[in-house]
Amino acid sequence: MNPDKININLKGTLTGHQNPIFTLAISELHPEILFTGGNDKGVVQWDLKTMSFQRILCKVSSSVYSLLTIPGTSLLAIGMRSGQVLVVDTVDQILKANLKVDSGAVFSIKTIPGKNEMIAIGEEGYAYVWSLESFELLYRFKVSTTTVRVIEPNSAGTIIAFGDKNGEIHLFDANDFHEICSKKVHSQSVTSLQFDFQDQLLSGGRDAKLVKSDLELKQIQEIVPHMFTVYGIEQGNPNQLVATVSRDKTLKIWRAEDLTLVKNISRDRAFDSHYLSINAMLWFQNQIFTVSDDKTVKIWSVDLE
Repeated sequence: MNPDKININLKGTLTGHQNPIFTLAISELHPEILFTGGNDKGVVQWDLKTMSFQRILCKVSSSVYSLLTIPGTSLLAIGMRSGQVLVVDTVDQILKANLKVDSGAVFSIKTIPGKNEMIAIGEEGYAYVWSLESFELLYRFKVSTTTVRVIEPNSAGTIIAFGDKNGEIHLFDANDFHEICSKKVHSQSVTSLQFDFQDQLLSGGRDAKLVKSDLELKQIQEIVPHMFTVYGIEQGNPNQLVATVSRDKTLKIWRAEDLTLVKNISRDRAFDSHYLSINAMLWFQNQIFTVSDDKTVKIWSVDLE
């Protein structure tokens, strides 16, 4: 297998959203089911076997900014502009919990590996940690003096990275939530975070840069992968690859080791790709899912020679 020899083909396009799509999640128990959300004030469920609309999972009162499937369950956490975090059983369509941050929108929700806990961030810079058993609020702690849009735990579940509006990254201990270190890494807002297979932190920003840092936030490498904001970074399958998406409408594949460009998927390269900003992505098994301001979901097949 040569990660440099990769074929990306459009497998399908899902249409039906009436407004821009901001977030997506694959069902934990049924990976043939995809959930999407955005400005439509509802979470949509898609059937990936038939590449078709399945149902409106639930209607909500405001825009959906984040979706998270809770590992080992049929539960989906929904983060909204209103500051609510709804937890819905996707099989029975039952509301299991209605949680709330103190102020502003919820831009990111994650579970902490090795802990039965869910963490979300409010627009005021405070993080909230809930039990996944009782959905009781366990901790609330300050991360930043400004808006934090992204959270990313490392795979070991020992460190949680936060990226804020000032371009600073904050690393916290996942056990007791004390701050390990913080550093200004980007000149504008941090918009995406991902730990790679070597436990190095990749960050993307509104400054259109992709920065690789170690666990002390010392810079290892910096590139300019896109013309505009980097909205998503995903560890690839295999893990020698990394993908990024951007407001510049492109999906790009990189070698994780040295951030060398492997593939540029865009309309300029004759792909039937998005024609407006790509807001989020998922790399699941041998497929990449992208969602956009153009109101569509694109599913890309990934084949390695």
